[in-house]
Amino acid sequence: MSPHTMTLYTPAHFRTDDRAAIAELIRDHPFATLVTPDASEPTVSHLPLLWEPGDGTDGMLVGHCARANPHWQRAQGRESIAIFHGPHAYVSPSWYAEPAKAVPTWNYASVHVHGVLEVIDDATAKRRVLDTLVQRFEGSRDTPWTFSMPARERDAMLAAIVAFQLRVTRLDAKFKLSQNRSRRDREGVIAGLAAEPYADAHATADWMRRHALAGDGGT
Repeated sequence: MSPHTMTLYTPAHFRTDDRAAIAELIRDHPFATLVTPDASEPTVSHLPLLWEPGDGTDGMLVGHCARANPHWQRAQGRESIAIFHGPHAYVSPSWYAEPAKAVPTWNYASVHVHGVLEVIDDATAKRRVLDTLVQRFEGSRDTPWTFSMPARERDAMLAAIVAFQLRVTRLDAKFKLSQNRSRRDREGVIAGLAAEPYADAHATADWMRRHALAGDGGT
């Protein structure tokens, strides 16, 4: 199966090329599903990935997996797709101006990043990838964890993983945030989501305010 057959269905009103919004989603929701298509069945791994935008290019994703995971061997030099899921929530028709003329749906934001996977197995280069990941998730802590283990244990840990970069060839972003509804309906959905008792609904409402409502003069 060719990776190019794995396309994201994206109606025009849900498509976005806003790189700042795409970067925000990947930054705030870095736990990705990495898929490498194959003739028999796809290879799938779930792992955190960081996007490093390039100068004049789409840059690359960086991450690592266990050496025991065969994904890195199957994906080496091949195109893969990293799927990032942003906030998502159920949308009730009762939040629309005319509930009887609508059906339930689901709002969400997602980004598909296509790229060719390149294995990084040099110890120094792997350490740089790990340092980047640690800094991303520990840097804001009052007492961030650091690599302070003895060299022998550190080297054993590095030997047990394989780092990689995914050189980005294509970005597909779909923000399905009720843009196909009237402004009144969108405001109703935002209010409904904000009143729900779970965090994803609140996060989806916030994304709607910023990406489906701001600057819109529609009715």
